[in-house]
Amino acid sequence: MLALGMLRSALGLSLSHEQQPELAYLLMAVDMSIGMAAWMRIRGHGRAATLEMCAAMFVPVVPLFPLLWLGAIDAGTMMAVAHVAMFPLMLAAMLRRLDEYAGRAH
Repeated sequence: MLALGMLRSALGLSLSHEQQPELAYLLMAVDMSIGMAAWMRIRGHGRAATLEMCAAMFVPVVPLFPLLWLGAIDAGTMMAVAHVAMFPLMLAAMLRRLDEYAGRAH
């Protein structure tokens, strides 16, 4: 995420979290997913498990967008809630494929 963010910033393609929080969050989730997916594939995880983990980056924020648009939450709250929600979603994905994550499927 850091490397892709720095590259994008050097190219003048970065987004403001204050001005475009939805797009900035989605772009950050893409950056996190690219790095995580690459590492998971290197470590031998299957495509389904990799896609589930990547989905955990996006799923928690989508329900928060309407709250942001209505002014019920601000961009910082959206970011914090979505990041906190990622952890139980990733845990659920890992428990769903426990054999794979515990090393018994390789």
